[in-house]
Amino acid sequence: MLDVLARGNTAKMESVLPAEASAPIEYYLPLGEHRVHLNPYVGQKVQLKFAGQIHCKHCGRKTNKSFSQGFCYPCFSKLAQCDLCIMSPEKCHYDEGTCREPEWADEFCMSDHIVYLSNSSAPKVGITRISQIPTRWVDQGAIQALPIFRVKTRQHSGFVEDALREHIADKTNWRALLKGDAEKVDLPALADRLIDQSQEDLEFFVESYGLQALHHISGVEVQELVYPVLEYPSKVVTHNLDKVPLVEGTLLGIKGQYWILDTGVINIRKYSAYDLEFSAA
Repeated sequence: MLDVLARGNTAKMESVLPAEASAPIEYYLPLGEHRVHLNPYVGQKVQLKFAGQIHCKHCGRKTNKSFSQGFCYPCFSKLAQCDLCIMSPEKCHYDEGTCREPEWADEFCMSDHIVYLSNSSAPKVGITRISQIPTRWVDQGAIQALPIFRVKTRQHSGFVEDALREHIADKTNWRALLKGDAEKVDLPALADRLIDQSQEDLEFFVESYGLQALHHISGVEVQELVYPVLEYPSKVVTHNLDKVPLVEGTLLGIKGQYWILDTGVINIRKYSAYDLEFSAA
């Protein structure tokens, strides 16, 4: 018999880096007013139950369907953080005066961003706000990460990422991520090679936006990340709370925003704003 330990509307898991670099990341599951420390339950029987309600994580309105990982449709339609340019920052239209929420963009988009390399399922290029390091890397399940450029806006980070992704992937293979750790690579050497390959596009960017628009980050150590995983599955099977509102099994590990159970895997972030109940032995 499992005991109910917490219930409430959830959000993506929070993570804390350990004091010792070789120790695993500490994970916490927000559930309403509760914050469940998950690491002690790795290796234990757990249960996650969808209570049937979803409340928009922005306005709190009850919604039958979650849009963009936790929003009701009206918020999804009007919020800048749900606009197309969030996924494709090079399409930012702030300067055209058509941003949905200019004040929000001033804080989140018109601020310094990092272009980085990470190694999750394989090496990839990505972007994030400085304040989201290393959270962004943990959320992606990266075992290695290295910042390589600093730029002034989210749109600029998109332009630089575009130049680099002509020569490297910008997506993670989530199935490969959940089958085991990727082979480690020499990220500084890879960065040097990509910069050389992208030199013409990077020079065009500097010509367009000025010498101060692109700062090459050098002399920084590669960030290495360890996840609390006891065992990886040989075959990845996914749980879907919308179809089967009860997930249970032995929690074998946590990586990125995924729980790895002996019965399958579940992307916790996908169910942001869902009313969930967590139980454990």
